[in-house]
Amino acid sequence: MRLFLIRHGQTDSNVNHLLDTAHPGAPLNATGHRQAEELARTLADEPIQAVYASTLTRAQETAAPLAAALGLEVEVLDGIHEISAGAEEMNADWSVYVGVLESWSPSNLDVGIDGGETAREFITRYGEAVQKVEQAGHDVAALVSHGAALRVFALTVAPHLPRASTPELKNTEWITLEGSSDDGWRVVQWGPNTFG
Repeated sequence: MRLFLIRHGQTDSNVNHLLDTAHPGAPLNATGHRQAEELARTLADEPIQAVYASTLTRAQETAAPLAAALGLEVEVLDGIHEISAGAEEMNADWSVYVGVLESWSPSNLDVGIDGGETAREFITRYGEAVQKVEQAGHDVAALVSHGAALRVFALTVAPHLPRASTPELKNTEWITLEGSSDDGWRVVQWGPNTFG
């Protein structure tokens, strides 16, 4: 199947560089709403059969125009929310959070931020959510999720991508995956970068 893994639109927490990972999270700001509308126009001709959003407000608000353009309802999917910042929540200094996430590797899965989650916990819950989407039988689906979660999940299922080809996703940019959890995933697009 093909999965569009989309980062939500802009929030005031993004503008102020705050680690906003807890529920329900900040809503979209005016720019974020415009981005969501533009996203809907950009993807309106894609053969997307289902639109999923995380349990956080900003993801659902981003997904709504896209779903409407496709004649679909937004399906809220547990498990694709942002990686918890735990004790670092709403901190403007991301160094601890980013440092922990960058330390994650196949040999370092059980480290996490105080009050947050480990790599193993995150990868398990995100992977299980994606499997639910696969089991629904869609050929093409869109998941509106979050920057750190999308990056870590995609690099986990496609670990050999060159880091230079995997920049931070801007608001409403996406990663496109093709394949399955059983057979493996291939990244065909990461933000502005496409792969043959």
